[in-house]
Amino acid sequence: MSHEIRRVDYFYTTVTDAPGEGYRLLSLLADLGIRLLAFNAVPIGPTHTQFTLFPEDPQQLRELGGRSGLALDGPHPALLVQGEDVVGALSGIHERLYAAEVNVYASTGVTSGRSGYGYIIYVRPDQYAAAARALGV
Repeated sequence: MSHEIRRVDYFYTTVTDAPGEGYRLLSLLADLGIRLLAFNAVPIGPTHTQFTLFPEDPQQLRELGGRSGLALDGPHPALLVQGEDVVGALSGIHERLYAAEVNVYASTGVTSGRSGYGYIIYVRPDQYAAAARALGV
């Protein structure tokens, strides 16, 4: 199974939950030339949505986003796995984390529909170095 694992940073921003907020945020990022590796949006209570942004260039997001008034929490570390979508693709990765006694407290994955996948692994900050070592990054 071929895959690439790398360290990535992510940032949170929270907005009032209203029609068009996702459009406004994504349009702002596009206008600033910020490329995203991954993106997630989840409701936070009844009136807010939290966006998680995984920029290709974290420094660019911090600088340009900050100048544009975008309130960002981060950077926070995570691990991004991208590879060939085959049965059991993630079991070996989790086996290595388990052997290193690293707890994965959250993860998100998606397939491309064309034999590829992306997978984000969140571990506690105090376990990040051990997770990175276990995965060879």
